[in-house]
Amino acid sequence: MFDIGFWELILIGVIALLVVGPARLPRVARMAGLWLGRARRTLTSVKAEIDRELKAQELREILEKQDRSNPLETILEGEHAKAKPPERAPTTPGARAATDDKQDPSAG
Repeated sequence: MFDIGFWELILIGVIALLVVGPARLPRVARMAGLWLGRARRTLTSVKAEIDRELKAQELREILEKQDRSNPLETILEGEHAKAKPPERAPTTPGARAATDDKQDPSAG
């Protein structure tokens, strides 16, 4: 993330030791570590939220594009046409016997 080498860290440590003092340096270092951890967690959560929003926006765009190309009403009408019941066979006795003869090739 940062391009900080070994000598830069040593320089920062020496300056912190001179400014803060040897008695308070461990406590200051601990507080700095805690703040750095909080900043990283906050940055990670913001980044994850932005990613979720981008994915949601992409999904909305895909759904809008699909809706323009094939509206739901036409899909439902097509399914409704497929779901129509078949026409019923005639129920008169003579018509039923003629239908049975066509279906059973061994009878005859």
